[in-house]
Amino acid sequence: MKIHRHRGRVGLLAAAAALSLVLTACGNGDTDGNQDDGDVSGELTMLTPIYEGTEGNRLLEEEILPAFYEEYPEVTVSVDYQTYGTLNEKLTTAVAGGLIPDVMMMGVGWVEAFAANGVLAELDSLGVTAESLAGDYTPQIVAGGTVDGSLYALPIMLDTRFGCARMDLLAEAGYEQPPASWEELRDYAVALTERDGSGTLQRAGFDMLSMDLRQMYEVFLFSAGGSLFNEGATEPTFNSAEGVAALEFITGLMNQDQVEDIGFSNTDADVHPLLNGRAAMAVCHNNLWIQLQEAAPELADQIQPFLINGTQPGMFFGGTLATVSASSENQQAALALAQFLAGPEPSLAANEQRGNVPALTELLDSGYVQGNPLVQFAMENLDVAQREGGPPQWLEIRGDFSPAIESALLEQKTPQQALDDLAEAARAAMGR
Repeated sequence: MKIHRHRGRVGLLAAAAALSLVLTACGNGDTDGNQDDGDVSGELTMLTPIYEGTEGNRLLEEEILPAFYEEYPEVTVSVDYQTYGTLNEKLTTAVAGGLIPDVMMMGVGWVEAFAANGVLAELDSLGVTAESLAGDYTPQIVAGGTVDGSLYALPIMLDTRFGCARMDLLAEAGYEQPPASWEELRDYAVALTERDGSGTLQRAGFDMLSMDLRQMYEVFLFSAGGSLFNEGATEPTFNSAEGVAALEFITGLMNQDQVEDIGFSNTDADVHPLLNGRAAMAVCHNNLWIQLQEAAPELADQIQPFLINGTQPGMFFGGTLATVSASSENQQAALALAQFLAGPEPSLAANEQRGNVPALTELLDSGYVQGNPLVQFAMENLDVAQREGGPPQWLEIRGDFSPAIESALLEQKTPQQALDDLAEAARAAMGR
């Protein structure tokens, strides 16, 4: 953990961005409500899982915060850097101790829990509503910060999951385009799988193990027309016929079609198997492009993203949102900071540093997005993307997903049994 108090008055993010930063705080000039910039003052604390590492710290402390101070000279910000691995514990400890940061960044799916506990300020009462964001974000993104019709969070960045194919390897097998359906995905994967004479896997036709199993499953769940919970998030629905069909398809690829073996890859692999030829297709994260630039730049024109298509296109999105503490003594200043960080230039800089997907639709035309095919693909398809979460207990429930999916992949349980048991555990958590 690093806590840094920063106060400065250097230039904006870049000379070309100066006008944009002054004129807009969140991509919408009227989201400031009745806030008067001259009255925004005070000392703020901010908890963040992004801007990590030397470059991230430098970006925040030497560019973004000084630009914020140019606009709000009577505000100071103390930054507490965490990782997503430590963030939930840090937030929970802060709430229990009554030392809640003024501005908190958290993931998509987290807002419901902290809003339900009264930790987060309703931004509607501060002059920012879901309706005021509607022109700047797709409805799914705005919904990620909305609970029971009230807005609690502003999107800063997204991270997405979708299919990726090595087009050079597909071409060798006679395929000119990525698969357009589950049936084609299975046919391609079988044809592209390679084993040596002893049966040892040399190349996975479709890699599922380099991705977090929960998020990998959710891509197929969404493409099957399924959902995690019902509309009111009062009942799990991932064990519906659609959810079971998604898991049956995944386990069929692994165990019947044998397009990948357990242990062939994992989420900690140094190089993604698409980049070293150990996989022909995979469910991938948009930041694969960063690793490609470092490990295999010669493949820049060979990695092609595609939507997983079942009964509908499937794509997962998560991301980072900025929230304001309900107990902050300087809520107007906290809101100003949250809006600033979610604004075009600060959020673009943060996304570029991490290789993530800007939430603001206007940034689709930015040089960063246009120069990153995976990020560009994600932004162009956000209208079909779906998020995880729903009930306030999601942070507790989500940890049970990967073991459940693994039990089905290992044939310890049938897909129906694995999901039914998972649903029962979710109901128990939601009833507590």
